[in-house]
Amino acid sequence: MLKSFNKTLLGAALIGASFAPHAFAETTLNALFMAQAAYSEADVRAMTDAFAKANPGIKVNLEFVPYEGLHDKTVLAQGSGGGYDVVLFDVIWPAEYATNKVLVDVSSRVTDEMKKGVLPGAWTTVQYDGKYYGMPWILDTKYLFYNKEILEKAGIKTPPKTWDELTEQAKTIKDKGLLATPIAWSWSQAEAAICDYTTLVSAYGGDFLKDGKPAFQTGGGLDALKYMVSSYSSGLTNPNSKEFLEEDVRKVFENGDAAFALNWTYMYNMANNPKDSKVAGKVGVVPAPGIAGKSEASAVNGSMGLGITSASQHPDEAWKYITFMTSQATQNAYAKLSLPIWASSYVDPAVTKGQEELISAAKIGLAAMYPRPTTPKYQELSTALQQAIQEALLGQSSPEDALKSAADNSGL
Repeated sequence: MLKSFNKTLLGAALIGASFAPHAFAETTLNALFMAQAAYSEADVRAMTDAFAKANPGIKVNLEFVPYEGLHDKTVLAQGSGGGYDVVLFDVIWPAEYATNKVLVDVSSRVTDEMKKGVLPGAWTTVQYDGKYYGMPWILDTKYLFYNKEILEKAGIKTPPKTWDELTEQAKTIKDKGLLATPIAWSWSQAEAAICDYTTLVSAYGGDFLKDGKPAFQTGGGLDALKYMVSSYSSGLTNPNSKEFLEEDVRKVFENGDAAFALNWTYMYNMANNPKDSKVAGKVGVVPAPGIAGKSEASAVNGSMGLGITSASQHPDEAWKYITFMTSQATQNAYAKLSLPIWASSYVDPAVTKGQEELISAAKIGLAAMYPRPTTPKYQELSTALQQAIQEALLGQSSPEDALKSAADNSGL
């Protein structure tokens, strides 16, 4: 009798155990993001908290690094056999990540509804060789921001439509004693400088590569660097631009120390926030200018995507997290720092209200986005170009010699 009773107790205990809360193993995802530009760290945490509430069985550990550390952190984690389930990646990396099997091909997971709803240009962020390696998340290009009050004081009625006009207007502002150095760029020896350079390459109608070989050392690529050097040596560009990243540019502009600045979408609403900015209410934004006879506007594709790493043990949960973060509802709720990837969002008053000027610039800028070169050797090419730009700005090499050297050292 006692034996039978014990068996019954044991059976009940086992049944109870199978329904105990800890028996439902919680899946933990590790996700890597960047700690600058576009969505803020607080926003990403808030989005992730909303995901966790909707998906109580999935926990997401977040890690944030500066953009400059994002690529290497992703690649090194793969090599160690551990690391991340979900990673943020730049538009310049799918070729390398696909070739080296860093990211999983998610083509079969991308639905027709997604394909139809997302802006066509956004998909180029996550594609390589006809396959999808994630979902586009940050749809971005660099715009020309300007201080309306300074332009008005200088007697300038409309912002520049060409890069030559920008130079002329900056000279007028300088000559009138309004600002010593009216233009701020992010020309630090980093990817930021390549984004500014690409914007100018697009304006001048240049090519990075032809038949897989460097072509930036001639034509529009050379003209772009000559423009940078001229702007720098003329004294119209803030001399610290050669050390600035985008956040430095934002701070200088918000302090009222720049009439013009090239930067990403996120600066518009931050510079218009009276809590932190001295120029709130005076911020103008237009597409980056063109070149007379060559282009009407210029833009770099600075978009980023979210992908699943090949090391992830939880690809289904990782995809669930990615689709939540990139969903139209999530993106619309946070549209003040990064514009949505969804076409229909641009007619939604909740998205457009208070940033009509930015949306107007985006319609032109996003359509004009010019890609940085698509190559598995992008990192080598970028490093060589970053060095060339610095040498030319500092007068250590002529633009011709600097770019020729970059072409020779690009690994292509």
